[in-house]
Formats: sequence, structure tokens, C-alpha cells
Amino acid sequence: MDAMELPSGKTRRLSVFAQRLASCGLAMTLQQILQTIQVRLAWYDSTVDPARPEYNEHCIFVVWHENLAILLPQWPHCPLTLLVSQHRDAHWLTHAADFLGFNVVRGSTTRGGTEAIRQLRRLQDRTSFAITPDGPRGPRREMALGPLFLASRLQMPLVPVGVGHDRPYRLRTWDQFAIPRPFSRARIVVGPKIRLARRLDRQALESCRHDTQRLLTELNDFAAAWAVSGDRVPGEQPFVRARRCLQLQFELGSRPDRSDNSMAAEGNAA
Repeated sequence: MDAMELPSGKTRRLSVFAQRLASCGLAMTLQQILQTIQVRLAWYDSTVDPARPEYNEHCIFVVWHENLAILLPQWPHCPLTLLVSQHRDAHWLTHAADFLGFNVVRGSTTRGGTEAIRQLRRLQDRTSFAITPDGPRGPRREMALGPLFLASRLQMPLVPVGVGHDRPYRLRTWDQFAIPRPFSRARIVVGPKIRLARRLDRQALESCRHDTQRLLTELNDFAAAWAVSGDRVPGEQPFVRARRCLQLQFELGSRPDRSDNSMAAEGNAA
């Protein structure tokens, strides 16, 4: 221990400032890059999109960790809260999300989970949630039970989001984090609402996890093939912001009824 000194308070403050500055710079760079990218979206149900006027129900969005660079700059200043782990590797994401106007709750199934659930419960009438089910450390594209547990306990629909890139840069990280290449194509497929019965046990959650992971994988594969080909698909639209609102609250009773089935998907393919 003699060879290692703990950083002083001033050093820690400088480190945090440098990290925040770098994260904001990354967010600004991504926003500039995305202005050169052709982004197209397709929805099973466009009412789940918090940037559209028909948005009518808060949801829990799940997207693989590697695809955050294309998604976060698309939906800033919307009623969307990110669940970010307390791991130190996630600090950059917290700072970038704060710069882009997202609300952030820190916690995961392994660290700070109980307090995170309390915060999410307090926020669920004002915002949707976005979760990376394979973060913060992987394995890559392996869904944890956390998002399904939340969907069951909070009685909010789960919405898988598939993302595809045309020739992205890939970082040498556990998730092969994707950085969009300037003047390339990106495609986003927002899946159907999946409603889970209240308070499912672990066995039922595991069954739902398998089905949801398979659907999320299929959506990503479709989006990737769509991005590479550049073909048109029925219902595709360019990304257009129609709402800029940090907080949105629905009138009591305006939400659709909850399904009693253990797992039910709504909507038709876009």
C-alpha cells in the first residue's frame, strides 16, 4: 500500500470534471455525426415513441448496450429515464445522458437495485424507462432478468428496440460498442409492447427472458440487414421530433388495461 496514494479531494474533483467534459464532448460529437447519417425507423406501435404526439403510455425500453451511441442523441429532452449501473465504467454514460437532457437513475440488479426500484416506482407515472439488459459488463447480448422483473412489478409494458448500422466503427470492448460511421445508414425497429403478469416468479421470468431475448435478437438482425441493404420497408419513416418535454403525465385511467397473461405481445409488424 505504500506505493499507492489515495487521490486528494482536489484530484478527485478534477477527475470528475475531466470525465464530465469528455462525456459532453462525446455527446456533442455524436450529435454532429448523426446529422450526416440517414436514420430510418419502423414501429410495431408508434404510440410507444416518446418523441411522437400519439405517445400514450410509458414503457420500459430494452436495447443492447452496444447501440446506445445511435439511440441517445435521437431522443434527448423526452420523457425518458435511463437506468444506469453504479459501476464506475458507467459514469461516462451518466454525464452524457445528463448533457442530452435525460433523467438518470443509478442502480442495477447487483448494486443499488432496491433504491433504484424505489426511484423508478416514484417516476413511472411521468416517464418511460430505458435499460440495457446486457450491461454494464456483459455477456454481450445476453439479457438479464432485471428488466422483466421491473416490467412485472411496475406493470409497465416492455418494448424491445432493435438497431442496425451500415459499416459502423466497433470499439474493442466487451460489447463491441458501435460508433456510427459518418454518411452511413442506421435503422431502428421498435418492437411490440410485451405485458407481463404481476409478480411473476423466477421460473416464469426466466421463460419470458428467453422469449424476449430471442425477439430482441431478431429485431437487431432485421435492422442490421435493413441498414446494409438500404432497401425500403413498409411503414418506415425518417426520425422526426414532434415532442420536446421532460415530464409528461397522463390523466388517471387513460392507460390501456393490463393483460392477465404471463406474457403478451401487441401490435402488428411495421
